[in-house]
Amino acid sequence: MPRSKVPSAGAVVCVGEALVVLTPSQDVPLADAETFTRTVGGAELNVALTLGRLGVDVAWVSRLGDDGFADHVRALATAAGIDVSAVAGDPARPTGLYVKAPGTAADGSRRSRMHYYRSGSAASALSPADLDDPAVTAVLDRAAVVHVSGITPGLSDSAAQFCSALAARVHATGTTLSVDLNHRPVLWRDRDDTPLRDLAAAADELLLGADEARAVFGTDDPARLRALFPRARRILLKQEEHGVLVLEPGAPDRHVPALSVEVVEPVGAGDAFAAGYLAARQRDVAVDDAVAFGHRCAAAALVVRADRPLDVPPL
Repeated sequence: MPRSKVPSAGAVVCVGEALVVLTPSQDVPLADAETFTRTVGGAELNVALTLGRLGVDVAWVSRLGDDGFADHVRALATAAGIDVSAVAGDPARPTGLYVKAPGTAADGSRRSRMHYYRSGSAASALSPADLDDPAVTAVLDRAAVVHVSGITPGLSDSAAQFCSALAARVHATGTTLSVDLNHRPVLWRDRDDTPLRDLAAAADELLLGADEARAVFGTDDPARLRALFPRARRILLKQEEHGVLVLEPGAPDRHVPALSVEVVEPVGAGDAFAAGYLAARQRDVAVDDAVAFGHRCAAAALVVRADRPLDVPPL
């Protein structure tokens, strides 16, 4: 159950695709699976669900198909305290899904492999026209923070245009734009990744992994990243199990160490970190302490197979 809402100056609005997740009910290779467990995933929805459980005023902007999977996603989000009034239904396109195949790596990491079936999904049809929807306008008008990831512009050319228009609208209203880079190479295969770069450049709060920074921007050097993103009030450079380097203009770099846990699966840990950080900042928690709380939420995700923490820590 979501915690009681804590009064704040505005909502956190998460924007992006939801996917239904099918996982073999038994811990067997996909080829041997006969029954599957249905859950829900998607980076921005994962963030929204955890924010809701942390008692944050949160809304979600997206598109879903006109199908039973969409009904399940809406019900789950609503139960978590998320405002879904700006989630449009699309009778012509399905809700996206992915299948999580249990890992069988020889090194014992057991990291799952994801098989995505999202091409032509309802969310891939996001376009600048969605911003004219009165329900979307109403949600964005009460936002203190808008959070989106680099997955959203990767869904399609129209979704990339949507993200550009969204960033412009957020900037015009003085709302904070939070961007988690979430670089997914497969989404940019044979495509120009300029929309991903532009979204990162538009961020007021930019979250990215050091490995992603090297892959997309050719560097994870703090000084070079500061120069690449002059708009950012803050860059959180995630250094895997070592922690996060906080980069702020006019302030020394600060390292906030991660917690040491026995990792079951890393999927969803970044989303949990983002949710914890944003939740703490909504409560006016100091930046470094907010990063530390993000680590606690990420740790809670790392120790389970699910895409989100089963139990959120107290804030």
